[in-house]
Amino acid sequence: MHDLAFVGFLAALMGLALRRPFMFILVYVYIDIVSPQRLTYTLLNSVPISLIAVALAVGSWMLVDRKEDSRVAPRQLLILLLLAWCAVTTMKADFPADALDKWDWVWKALAFAAFLPLTLRTRLRIESLLTFMCLSAASIIIVGGIKTAAGGGGYGSLDLMVTNNSGLYEGSTISTVAIAIIPTILWLGKYGTIFKRDWKVKLFVAALVFACLLIPIGTSTRTGLLCIGLLALLKLRDSKRKVLYLGMIGALGLAAIPFLPTSFTDRMSTIKTYQQDESAATRVAVWKWTWEYVQQHPLGGGFEMYRQNQIRYDIVKADGTKDNAKLDSTLTTDHARAYHSAYFEMLGEQGWPGIILWGLICLGGLFRMEVIRQRYKKAEGDDAWIAPLASALQAGQLLYMLGACFIAIAFQPFMFMLIGAQIGLDTYLKRKRAEISFAPMIKRPKPTDPQPALA
Repeated sequence: MHDLAFVGFLAALMGLALRRPFMFILVYVYIDIVSPQRLTYTLLNSVPISLIAVALAVGSWMLVDRKEDSRVAPRQLLILLLLAWCAVTTMKADFPADALDKWDWVWKALAFAAFLPLTLRTRLRIESLLTFMCLSAASIIIVGGIKTAAGGGGYGSLDLMVTNNSGLYEGSTISTVAIAIIPTILWLGKYGTIFKRDWKVKLFVAALVFACLLIPIGTSTRTGLLCIGLLALLKLRDSKRKVLYLGMIGALGLAAIPFLPTSFTDRMSTIKTYQQDESAATRVAVWKWTWEYVQQHPLGGGFEMYRQNQIRYDIVKADGTKDNAKLDSTLTTDHARAYHSAYFEMLGEQGWPGIILWGLICLGGLFRMEVIRQRYKKAEGDDAWIAPLASALQAGQLLYMLGACFIAIAFQPFMFMLIGAQIGLDTYLKRKRAEISFAPMIKRPKPTDPQPALA
């Protein structure tokens, strides 16, 4: 019955897509985020549902979708250039077999991100994409939130339905994504047109945001806490009553402290004592090793090149009381430690060309969303939704870029979908402005036409 529920849901989505081919895009989004094949026992494990979904998505767009008003944005070309460069580094990778395993999913994420904006020709399509992205992630977040509220969780121990903690099922990654989508969730609750904005939608939005905030607590990830702090600052930017907002944030923060589990507060306290935390000390050592590697190999070592690292670092332990503590330093050696940073992941694997392209893609998104925010910030009526959406997408990317400092998520498919949504919004608005600019002039009355009487 467990497997049949997933099969039935996918079959229903596919059936809807036969009438509305854009739905095939959303089917692929759901499969790529939730990975239902990892949640079933037998029925979906043996079928390449992801490949089938993306083939149907691209095929339906090529056969039946309109293309005369499609635009290609500069960032789509940058994504394709990054894809091509990743192919080059994969062919000359330091670890060819391991590199091919990562290439197998990275090229799909990049190719889909470059393709996605071509299909986002209307507001409804952009909104549908964001709704599916948020609800698909919510299927993981709600489970984690309920278990956290029930007293479960802890670093590396929060059960998110699967034993393999890759993708969004990894603690730090889901913490970053959960906080990054909060601005979009709030936008959908206020401006969304797919669901009627009644009390039920508002209640669900509030509950989902609360679940998103619980995820960093349940996973006990320091990355999630930092993202919550940045989110508070970003919301201050858009708040009209900043003093009241600051007071509410401070009061809620103080009120929440007594209810936080000890495992969470203990781990958060290591932020200021990183030298005493092995995980943090390891990250710094890996970053140093990667930087030194790139000085000798400026074009990178290909996917999974971290497997060759050899690192040495000191773990500092304090013995005694707080006022009279003795620090003991222990030299530790390790090898094949992961990057724990998207920036060093990109730098080590793709070298300077890769990180420059990736940086241009990310910074280009922040710039373009700011341009849209400023252009439409005073818009009213039918265009009142535009500036808030640009702000939400910009905030989501800023939160991702902060989380990426401490997690190797340079090629995270969810975030590349977010970038695709940014490009889709940008190209959609360009089409709208072009239609207005080239609209036919209003017919003027001919001299022989009867003139209206003067009032």
